[in-house]
Amino acid sequence: MTSATADQRAQGSDPHKLGRGDTPPSERGPAQKRIVVAYGFWIFLLTDFIMFAGFFAAYAVLAKATAGGPSAADIVELPLVGAETALLLASSFACGMAGIATAAKNRFWFQVAMAVTALLGAGFLCLEAYEFLKLIGEGHGPQRSAFLSAFFALVGCHGLHVMLGLLWLTTMMAQVQAKGFREEIVRRIACFSLFWHALDIIWVALFTTVYLLGVAG
Repeated sequence: MTSATADQRAQGSDPHKLGRGDTPPSERGPAQKRIVVAYGFWIFLLTDFIMFAGFFAAYAVLAKATAGGPSAADIVELPLVGAETALLLASSFACGMAGIATAAKNRFWFQVAMAVTALLGAGFLCLEAYEFLKLIGEGHGPQRSAFLSAFFALVGCHGLHVMLGLLWLTTMMAQVQAKGFREEIVRRIACFSLFWHALDIIWVALFTTVYLLGVAG
């Protein structure tokens, strides 16, 4: 067999040069760092989803255990919660814009998009803190009933994640400002984006289960 024939056969087995030729997976060497990091972070997110599933399950069981106190229909203010939802969804859009700026290696627009994400996320937390303080001031704190304990635990756990996300966001802004778009920093930004969008998914489920269905009774 001539060398030209061998080359043609090799190209035929992998015409687009995707690395899927005759070399078995066990002999292709270690995966790229970005693939390993992304895979590990997805595992972390799945564990977080499992934790939230436990909170959702507890809330579903205790939603009617009001002990003579207020139910969800009595404490939910849809305009307030609607504003919270709008802020968080808008922050997710701004986070997506930061991802586009990262791909373009545009430091200025990255910082602008992340700053907008931070402001919208902080606005969400302020409205949630107002909601909690108002309920506690009216005597509807987590100790009032099992329903309110489950409510504060579920909503508060999500709020805690948003707060940690904001801290993470500020570190990303500082790292890009100081070091630029290094490979390891771009990987961290990608992980942060996954985390922030995951919080949006959880909030949509929370908004539907706790607030909308709560108002509907």
